[in-house]
Amino acid sequence: MESNRARLYETILRDHFAENRQMAFLSGPRQSGKTTVAETLGDVYLDWDEDDVRAAVVSGQRTVAELAGLDLASSVAARPLVVFDEIHKYGRWKTFLKGFFDVWGKKCRILATGSARMDVYKRGGDSLMGRYFPYRMHPFSVAELIDASLPGDRLVRAPRKLPPGDWAALLEFGGFPEPFSRRSRRFSARWNRLRDEQLLRDDVRDLSRVAELGQLSVLAELLRNRSGEQIVYRSLSGEVKADEKTVKNWVGVLKSLYYGFEVRPWFRNVENSIRKTPKWFLRDWARVADPGKRFETMVACHLLKAVEGWTDLGYGEFELHYIRDKQKREVDFLVSRDKEPWFLVEAKTSDDSPAKALRDYQKTLGAAHAFQVVRDAPFAHVDCFAERSPVSVPALTFLSQLL
Repeated sequence: MESNRARLYETILRDHFAENRQMAFLSGPRQSGKTTVAETLGDVYLDWDEDDVRAAVVSGQRTVAELAGLDLASSVAARPLVVFDEIHKYGRWKTFLKGFFDVWGKKCRILATGSARMDVYKRGGDSLMGRYFPYRMHPFSVAELIDASLPGDRLVRAPRKLPPGDWAALLEFGGFPEPFSRRSRRFSARWNRLRDEQLLRDDVRDLSRVAELGQLSVLAELLRNRSGEQIVYRSLSGEVKADEKTVKNWVGVLKSLYYGFEVRPWFRNVENSIRKTPKWFLRDWARVADPGKRFETMVACHLLKAVEGWTDLGYGEFELHYIRDKQKREVDFLVSRDKEPWFLVEAKTSDDSPAKALRDYQKTLGAAHAFQVVRDAPFAHVDCFAERSPVSVPALTFLSQLL
């Protein structure tokens, strides 16, 4: 079964190019749909993995402009959309895009994609400041499957019901387009194996200096089984037979390749937050075997997609945290807005009684909302964000209101 569903990111990019002269950088996990979106929107599609494209890029901006037909463009008003897919694999991609935009930006619009994090431009002297806006792409979520439009200034959407088949597919196969669409365990097993090989071998080799690919694969497997747990580097160091500094570097590589992400504890003092132990979550919740951890990871991925999307769209600065005090009282997630607590989330598979910690922390922090998000509760057509007291809400309802 093929998926022809509209993507939120098509809407985001169309809106971007309608309003802005800057380039758009679209980054996200391998196989999350970046190339499909780029090919759908692009007038000229240039794939770094093609020999003639690589040769043109290495030759310089004018050669690429000729390949794209920009030297023949007679009307600036037309401004074709030129896509550079996986351009981050080129060692001097920042310098190239800066020069290409400065010389040819008036004759075209530019979209660059990458399956590794493209925020490395913040390092070094060849700044792209003022020449781009970044957008971070995620796999399908409940809200995107229902509505691929932009959220509006209220940020949260009106609740809408996802068809039962789609909900079951998300829980079992995850949000990556192909496994979600095919809904076949055999296909997913083969797809996952090949994706791991490409990511942990080819992408690591192309984009990092890590030579110990066998140990890195062991680390990736350990982290896959510990989604939702705190990262204890000393323990991981002993298990993969490498020093702690090396293990931290490898975790950073896995994060940069979108294998997983960290959620840091909430602190008013940012330095404290950096020093305290983060939690690790896998990007593909379908790979998490334990049902409770899988659902918590699914909620984490939905919340991360929302906070990154709201931030990228310019609605404010949003971040995802968790809370744990010295008495080990814990709340799974806290979403902050412009450095202030906005709402708390506790993920449960079936318990519908709001946890005491939700009430305590909402009162202490002054968060506007506190939700106990329940996987097995049926959809209810209620606005979760109209509630100010701690409340149990169906996951189908709550997640439909995000991005």
